Amino acid sequence: MAINTRWYESDCRFIPGHYQPATLIDLALSRGIDSHRLLRGTGLFHEDILAGNARLSPQQFLGLIGNSRKLLDADDSSFLFGQRLLPGYYGAASHALGHAQNLHQALEVLIQLQVLLSPLVALHLELDEHHAYLYWQDSCGAGEHWRFLLEASMTSLVAMSQWLSGERLPWACSFSHAEPRYVEQYWVNLGENTRFSRPLDMLCIPRQYLTHAWPGASATAAQVARQQAHAQIDQLGFADSFLDCLYDYLRDQVRQPPNLEQAAQAFAMSPATLKRKLHKHDTGFQEQVDRVRKQVALHLYQVKGYSNDEVAAYLNFNDAANFRRAFKRWTGSTPNLIRQLFNSR
Repeated sequence: MAINTRWYESDCRFIPGHYQPATLIDLALSRGIDSHRLLRGTGLFHEDILAGNARLSPQQFLGLIGNSRKLLDADDSSFLFGQRLLPGYYGAASHALGHAQNLHQALEVLIQLQVLLSPLVALHLELDEHHAYLYWQDSCGAGEHWRFLLEASMTSLVAMSQWLSGERLPWACSFSHAEPRYVEQYWVNLGENTRFSRPLDMLCIPRQYLTHAWPGASATAAQVARQQAHAQIDQLGFADSFLDCLYDYLRDQVRQPPNLEQAAQAFAMSPATLKRKLHKHDTGFQEQVDRVRKQVALHLYQVKGYSNDEVAAYLNFNDAANFRRAFKRWTGSTPNLIRQLFNSR
């Protein structure tokens, strides 16, 4: 298979400081945070961001998020950040999103223009006969900031869909972490149909809402904006992160996972180089393989309705005990408990 060799990494400086980072900076400033303290250790200066000259790497953006979380020290920070993110003021990409004719088109724009609209987090869409399922993947090694990004990303999509559709859509939200003490923020921003300690971090909505027409959309404006946004991506020279490209490769090979040497050869680099790149993104090769296999297994349970034996066979486990051990390592739970959770939805 052909491997995409055009990607961005955690130290690539391409994110305009006056786009998503400015949204977080403005939130912090509105709460009385000093800009010098906010940007300390990031290598950024507020004057450069105001001038439109600053370009951040994902590492710098994550550093900004870390400073904001510490200085704001508030339960609603991620949700307020998410409320302000989409469609945003990010040029052609935001125009394309703002003129989406329905939810399905908006999701396609978010996925295709991720590098412009959501450089730290990748959105994935899965469909079955009755529902649409949305998952988010860590694109750059967010580490301790992942929950903040997940809360913000889900909030941004729920808020955007309500604004552009003119109605509050019946989203069902699930999170893999336990119910936090600030659960009321989830109810206010994501709706009361929010569950915790679930197998997947996910949004779900009945499939018919994908094609409900949204008022105020312009097909012509949307098409031109998408063309302009794709031209910007062509100028960047990449559309996906290194971790996203590796995820896609491993997903395609999920039934016969490659080892480190085979993956390195597919990406035209030495095993040592691949290990260094993964370490730079705060992860390792086996962790990425497990991430993909976990995601596929849970997808087969929930969306396809597979049995334990069918999931094990799909992933080429010849022994049920080996599958149970691997699954518990991936998820912290047994296959039977996971199936019961999905069946009780």
